[in-house]
Amino acid sequence: MANQVSSPAPGDQAAASSRPQSRKRKLIGIVTGDKMNKTRVVTVERRLAHAKYGKYMTKRAKYKAHDEKNEYRVGDRVLIVESRPLSRQKRWRVERLLDRPQEG
Repeated sequence: MANQVSSPAPGDQAAASSRPQSRKRKLIGIVTGDKMNKTRVVTVERRLAHAKYGKYMTKRAKYKAHDEKNEYRVGDRVLIVESRPLSRQKRWRVERLLDRPQEG
């Protein structure tokens, strides 16, 4: 009566291997700080309803994200992805630029 692990059916294994295995969180935010070398401060906003009153509020969170080439500037809208700890406070990586404000 040892613990037996049932192997998946042959069709199930092929379907499982074609799916991406990444479970990393992804967030969209605005770069609000670019003073550090290879690090950007990204502010992510989310709207949620108050539990009792139902009024919608805006919650903001700041994340330090790694930017290897120092290519993103303040005002850029970027996608950040969760990663392994890169420093004491840096656990995110800037994946790509979504939108850049018009300069004028």
